[in-house]
Amino acid sequence: MAVTIKDIAKKAGVSITTVSRALNGYPDVSEETREKIKKIAEELNYTPNSIARGLVTNKTQTIGMIVSELIKPGVYHPFFLEVLAGIKAGLKKDRYDLILFTVDPESQDATSYEKLCNDRKVEGAIVEGLRLSDPYIEEIKGTQIPTVLIDIPILTDKVGYVSSDNVQAAFEATSYLIKLGHKNIGFINGHKDAAVSFERLEGYKKALEKNDIPYREEYVIFADFTQEGGYNAFKTLIFEHPEITAIFHASDLMAMGSYRAAKDLGMRIPEDISLVGFDDIELASLITPALTTIRQDTFKMGYTAAKHLLAIIRGEKPQHIVIPHKLVVRDSARKL
Repeated sequence: MAVTIKDIAKKAGVSITTVSRALNGYPDVSEETREKIKKIAEELNYTPNSIARGLVTNKTQTIGMIVSELIKPGVYHPFFLEVLAGIKAGLKKDRYDLILFTVDPESQDATSYEKLCNDRKVEGAIVEGLRLSDPYIEEIKGTQIPTVLIDIPILTDKVGYVSSDNVQAAFEATSYLIKLGHKNIGFINGHKDAAVSFERLEGYKKALEKNDIPYREEYVIFADFTQEGGYNAFKTLIFEHPEITAIFHASDLMAMGSYRAAKDLGMRIPEDISLVGFDDIELASLITPALTTIRQDTFKMGYTAAKHLLAIIRGEKPQHIVIPHKLVVRDSARKL
């Protein structure tokens, strides 16, 4: 039978309330009594009930991770597990548990953001993968629940966010292709409901402008961050604009789709078309030719998001924290 604080109170000769306050760190218990209670708890192999403790202290040592789009069939993004691993590592020292919530627009309409978090009694939440049009976006702007978003630019007195410098990263990727001599550069972007799509488009445009290359709207296709989206977008660009010699992609998954499309069209990479991706998923270094891409430190992104959320829970001011990126040059782009 499990040991309870009632058993500890009986052996220590104190009230149940005193045991509870001693084990939960309240300052109105003398150090001598606290140490006595802790020693008896250890002798009895007492394991605190985190749910019951949460009801007393209003702290459950639990945060939520709310995700959308990232783990649906057909649109799975490999960096999700790296972000998740980083979050778990960031919570480990502080002994916080993690609850995963998967949502879509329908479930967001049915259950508000505040209700979702409050019903599960999480102290805060990390949010990833929401579309800008999702109902939770407007709710999060006014929430009082400590929240950290990944790649979604909202900053309030309770909400911070973590991201790469998407504008600068896209600028560097496009500039690399320009340095290789390419001027007709296509861009297979993500969907129009993602903040990163517009940030990466801005970086692409800035690189063209800096090098006096006219921006051509018809060279840009918004896809959906999937292989299938990249496959279809590549064929459209090549059929409609055969003068294109290089393509920058807003994700490696879409670049994988371009690899497949190029093969189906009998095109060689990089001899006939140069490709650059974004993310540096594991497959990017394993395919042939290996993909030149922007490396995002997704583990660090998750780790930093977790640490920042705990800081906000403790009362610190939310921030926008930028995670460093790196252009990784491999074999998928050639000099003209």
